[in-house]
Order: sequence, then C-alpha cells, then structure tokens
Amino acid sequence: MKEETLIKLLKIAITIGLCLLLLGIYFHMFSETMQNLGVTGIIISAACIAVGFIFSLPTKIYLTILLMKREADNKR
Repeated sequence: MKEETLIKLLKIAITIGLCLLLLGIYFHMFSETMQNLGVTGIIISAACIAVGFIFSLPTKIYLTILLMKREADNKR
C-alpha cells in the first residue's frame, strides 16, 4: 500500500474516532433518550466513547511515527 493511501486511511480513522467520541459525549450529557434507557443508555454512550478511543489513539501514534520517518528520510 502506498504511503499516501495509508496516511489518508489513518486520517479517516482518526476522524471516525473523534466523531464517535463526540457522539458518546453527546449521548451521555445531552440525550434524553439515553437518560430514559438507564443503564443501557450508559452502556451505549460508553461503548461509543470506547470505540472512538480505539479508532483515534493508536492511529495518531502510528501516523506520528510515519510522518517523523518521512521527515527524516526527506532530510537525507
């Protein structure tokens, strides 16, 4: 896979992760439906936040390492 394609996929994964994080926070803080669901609503909002972290954090680390490697190769 080309490096540019990989970077685009990682950026998309970060965006999806951040959107899921925001959705989970919205569910937890502002959604009346989730409050009416009780424990199930808490589980749904926590699952959105957890999946958002899974999408966003490792991809940020890998993307940072990839971009640092690319910069070091360009300096040579």
